[in-house]
Amino acid sequence: MIIRDGELDDVPAVLGMFDSAVAWLTARGRTGQWGSEPFSAKPARVERVTSWAGSGGMRIAEIDDEPAGCMVVGPAMDYVTPASEPELYVQGLVIDQRFHGHGVGSALLARARAEAAEQGISLVRVDCYAGDDGRLVKYYESQGFTRTETFKVGEWPGQILEARLPG
Repeated sequence: MIIRDGELDDVPAVLGMFDSAVAWLTARGRTGQWGSEPFSAKPARVERVTSWAGSGGMRIAEIDDEPAGCMVVGPAMDYVTPASEPELYVQGLVIDQRFHGHGVGSALLARARAEAAEQGISLVRVDCYAGDDGRLVKYYESQGFTRTETFKVGEWPGQILEARLPG
């Protein structure tokens, strides 16, 4: 697996990753996170992914030259309480479900920690959907993140998690 910087040419592949994740969640009755309609069918979501691709914070994980996952790092989202110290914020993380179980998410989160360390930052934060069965929160906990605060965007329940780096 390699992880490289993302670019505008990656937008269709990243939208495909989100579409595969939505289909996977929908098949399991877990539509609270992103609904059941493909990401690529919603102009606001296409615009967000396009913006991420031009932000300099998009990272693409590839397995055998195939895009397998995407992470975006940058400033905290507007709906999140600002950190009281410098941080690296994971704005988005998605895996193409064809690569489920290949450690893509773990590798991308390790990349976020490495980038934070390179910048002398000891705090990495992420937010995620906290509804349904809570499996996404538990995933981030399995990756070494701890819960900090909950929030809501409309009726969408969220959880902020953080990882502290040594030093």
